[in-house]
Amino acid sequence: MVRGTEHRRRLKVGAALSDGLGAVPRLWAGAWGVLLFAVMLALIAPWVPHGFGSVVYGLGSGLAMLAAWGALCRLAATPDRAAAERAGLRAGGFQLGKLEARIVFAAFLNLLFLSMILVVLALVVLAIFGMATALDLEALRARNWAAAGPAWQLAMIAAVAAIAVTVPILLAVRLALFSQATAGRGYTVSLNTMGIATGSFWPLLAVITVAILPMALLMAAVVSGVPYAGHPAVVAAVLAWVQAPVAAGVLGAAYRQLEYWAPA
Repeated sequence: MVRGTEHRRRLKVGAALSDGLGAVPRLWAGAWGVLLFAVMLALIAPWVPHGFGSVVYGLGSGLAMLAAWGALCRLAATPDRAAAERAGLRAGGFQLGKLEARIVFAAFLNLLFLSMILVVLALVVLAIFGMATALDLEALRARNWAAAGPAWQLAMIAAVAAIAVTVPILLAVRLALFSQATAGRGYTVSLNTMGIATGSFWPLLAVITVAILPMALLMAAVVSGVPYAGHPAVVAAVLAWVQAPVAAGVLGAAYRQLEYWAPA
């Protein structure tokens, strides 16, 4: 791989959303079989026997979801169906190949990295709180800042708390395109996904917000008590036929804008 001549490092949110949502029918057409299979698996969940049957069912469901996501990523990260097929897409989206294994491995590496960061941040927060011995906990609970203690300690705790919250979000957003990058480049892309997203945190955050919007709306409908919103058939259909294709489509469009490598 060599660096291409175009360096499209600034993400255009409108174009990414337009291209990504416009690609959803193409994603449906390329992965219809595995998406339908995933919904059918979800519908038979109440009749799955306990014990070993549950283990087999869980493994099968996980592999079906992985195959579906792999198919959607191939379609979204490539310009057309032919390119997706060259990347390993099979009829109906039924395939479990190197890409799926690479996505799992990249996800593991990213989760391991984020876990390490969270542990370090937690230790720092605990150390800072341990140093702030002059603070009045009762005043803090009552939000009586004047009586809580020295202002510099309050400011230090507020700054550390802000860092502890923002750093994981920043890293998670910059790592969000790892599946699409793995599909597009043809090898495992984990932490170096952050290089693709450099300089595009806020636009990418906006794209991710739209990507998870179907699931958020479904959860809101379930919590609000909308009739049938929590029915297994509705949940399975929304997740498989709306949430996954929309997420893959808009993230794939964002990846194609930001990608700066081209095959040698």
